[in-house]
Amino acid sequence: MTHDLDAIGLLCPLPVLKARKRLKSLAVGDRLIVRTDDPAAVVDMPHFCIEAGHDLANSREDGAVMIWEIVKGG
Repeated sequence: MTHDLDAIGLLCPLPVLKARKRLKSLAVGDRLIVRTDDPAAVVDMPHFCIEAGHDLANSREDGAVMIWEIVKGG
C-alpha cells in the first residue's frame, strides 16, 4: 500500500520526524511518498532510512520539491 506525507514548508528535523511517526503505523513493505523542500532533507532522509532499516527506493526532484519513496523495513 502507498501512503503520502506532505512535509513541504517544514525544516529539519521535522520532515524526518514526521516520516518516522507515519512509518510506525505502516506495515512492512508499505511505501511512503514524502515531499520536502528543506535543503537539509537531501542528507537527512537517506541517513534516516539507513539508520532505521528502511529502503529508500527512489528520490527525485520536481522543481524545488524533493520526492522520496521509502519502503518500510522490518
